[in-house]
Amino acid sequence: MKRYFHDIIIAVESILTNKLKSVLTALGIIFGVAAVISMLAIGKGAQQEIMEQIKMVGVNNIVINPIIRAESNANGNGEGGEEGEKQQSKFSRGLTILDVEAIDQIIPSVNRISPEIAQNSYVLYGGKRLPAKMIGVSNDYFELYNLRIIKGSYFNNYQGEHGIQVCIIGANIETKFFRTVDPINQYLKFGNVWLKVIGVLEKGDFSLTAFENTGVNVYNDNIYIPVKTMLMRFQNRALVNSKTINTANRISQYSSWAARSGMPQLSAESNYNQLDRIIAQVQETEQIVPTTEVLSRMIQRRHSEVKDFEIIVPELLLKQQQRTKDIFNIVLGAIASISLVVGGIGIMNIMFASVMERIKEIGTRMAIGAKKMDIVVQFLSEAILISVTGGFIGVVLGILISKLIDQIAGILTIVTPFSVFIAFGVSAAVGVIFGYSPAKRAAEKDPIESLRYE
Repeated sequence: MKRYFHDIIIAVESILTNKLKSVLTALGIIFGVAAVISMLAIGKGAQQEIMEQIKMVGVNNIVINPIIRAESNANGNGEGGEEGEKQQSKFSRGLTILDVEAIDQIIPSVNRISPEIAQNSYVLYGGKRLPAKMIGVSNDYFELYNLRIIKGSYFNNYQGEHGIQVCIIGANIETKFFRTVDPINQYLKFGNVWLKVIGVLEKGDFSLTAFENTGVNVYNDNIYIPVKTMLMRFQNRALVNSKTINTANRISQYSSWAARSGMPQLSAESNYNQLDRIIAQVQETEQIVPTTEVLSRMIQRRHSEVKDFEIIVPELLLKQQQRTKDIFNIVLGAIASISLVVGGIGIMNIMFASVMERIKEIGTRMAIGAKKMDIVVQFLSEAILISVTGGFIGVVLGILISKLIDQIAGILTIVTPFSVFIAFGVSAAVGVIFGYSPAKRAAEKDPIESLRYE
C-alpha cells in the first residue's frame, strides 16, 4: 500500500508540473458537472413549483365553472335551423345552490364541496378605502384549498345558515387596515355592508394569478363571507325581475326574426348563474375521472340538457404540465451529460499523449523495479485526480450558476445533495473509465524499448 501511495505522489507532482495542461484537460469535466447540477436544479425547482401549485389548487379537487353566453344565442354555437330552435326552447337556471346540495347528497365519492360567488368593490376602514375582492363560500372551502386560520375562527353553523354579516380576511387585508390593532371583532365596510372580522388567514408565500381560471384565488388579498350572506346581502343572480325577463324576451324575439331574415342579431352578454364556481373534492385520486363523468351527466340533466358549464381538474392539468417539464429537463440533462462524456474523452486523449511523452520515464521506473501495477496506479491516479478536481470545481460553479439563474432570470432552482452526489460521482467515474486504458497501455510498455525511445 505504501508503494502505491508513492505512485500517487508522483502523479500529483506530474499534474502540478503541467498546471496549464491539467486545467485545460479538466475543463470538459468542470463545465459538464456545472451543467448537470444547474439543469437538475432547474428541474427540481419546477417540480417544487408544481407541487406548491397542486397544494394551492387542492388535492383531488374538481372545479365546475359556468359558461356565460350571449342571450341571443342560447345554444352557444350559433347554429340555426331545427336543432338551434330546439336548443333555444330549453331553459337552464345555470349553476345554483341547488346543484351544490344535489351533488353533496347524491354522489358518494365527493368528500367536500363548496360554492363560490365573487364580487369586486371597495373596502372601507378607519378612513382608508381600497379595492378588494369578496368571495362567498362555505367552511369546506378552506379545507379544499388548505387555507389555515391564524387568528380567530371559521364560520359557525349559525352564521353560515342565517347569512350573518361576518368575514374572514386575507393576510394582506390585515396588513393594509389593521397594522396597529387586532382585527378580530373589528368592523369593515365592503360596498354598503358592514362586516365583522372573525378570522385571519395565514399568509401565503407565493401567488398564482396565472391559475385563477383553474380554481385558484390569490387569497392573501381576499375577504371571505358565508355564501348565504353573499346571496342575502350583496348579490343573487338567480333573482330576476319582470324588466329583465321582458328585455330578454324582446332580444330573443328580434334574434329569431333576424335569423330568418338574414339581418344582424343583437346580443346581450348576461351572467344568470347564481354561483361563479363550484369546487368539489373526491376522497381518492383514482375517483377523479369517474366522478367528473358522473358530475357532467348529472349537472347537464339538471340543466335541461343545456351544456352551460365546464368541468376542470386543476391537478390533472398541473401534472400534465409537470410531465412536459420532466421531458424537457431530461433532454436538457442528457445534453449536459454529453459534456461529461466529451470531458472524459479529452482526459483519455491527453493521457494517451502523456504516455507517449513519458515513455523514457516509464522505462526508467520499470528498470529500477517498478511493477506494471505501479505504472497503472500512477497514470490512473493522474486521470482520477484531474476528473475529481474538475468535478469539485464544477460543483461549486454549478451551484453559483443555479443561484444566478434564480436571481437574474427569476426561475426557481433547488440544488439537492442528490444532484451534487450524482454529478460528482459521474465525474470520478469518468476519470476511472477513461483513464484506465492509457494507464494499461503505459504499463504494457517494454522497459528496454522505452529506454531506447527517442
